[in-house]
Amino acid sequence: MTDTAAPRRGRGRRTRSESADTRARILAVAREEFSERGYEKTSVRGIAKAAGVDSALVHHYFGTKEQIFEAAVEVAFAPAFRARDTVVDGPLDGVGERLTRMIFGLWENPVTRAPLLAIVRSAVNNESAAAVFRKLISAQLLRRIVEQLDLPDADLRTELAAAQLVGVAMMRYVIKIEPIASADPEQIIARVAPVVQGHLTNP
Repeated sequence: MTDTAAPRRGRGRRTRSESADTRARILAVAREEFSERGYEKTSVRGIAKAAGVDSALVHHYFGTKEQIFEAAVEVAFAPAFRARDTVVDGPLDGVGERLTRMIFGLWENPVTRAPLLAIVRSAVNNESAAAVFRKLISAQLLRRIVEQLDLPDADLRTELAAAQLVGVAMMRYVIKIEPIASADPEQIIARVAPVVQGHLTNP
């Protein structure tokens, strides 16, 4: 009699779906750990324990703690990266407002605000985290704007625009200095956007 039963997977082998689920669970736990503990106090071992897996599996999927943090940053900024082309591909005379609205839209959304707070706090206190933050912002968000500016100092202009946005976000959402912290978002955007536009395109 021929055995028609489906062959069993070898012990320890995972299907592609199981691997994707495990990776997603580890990343979700890592975001929570970085959010609650900050970069310095978060460890690969702690992430593994909270995710219910072995530390070796965390290293297998992500590598070092810095690489796990980078993956968490990418997820947090995914909405910004998806909206990036809409921001930079329109007329340059409105790029300041589009960029400002996109950034403050992320901060005003409770879903994206929590991981952003964790990322910014970690970047302020740890150089490795700051390097990851700068790399992703420069390479994936600001670089497209630089490419659109036909100016010799495009890099400096774009960095100044980013500094303006990050500075106001720090004052409003992290340090929570009044009256910036409780001001209407539209009022903030109306005042900040022209400054960002000036950094990008004014002579």
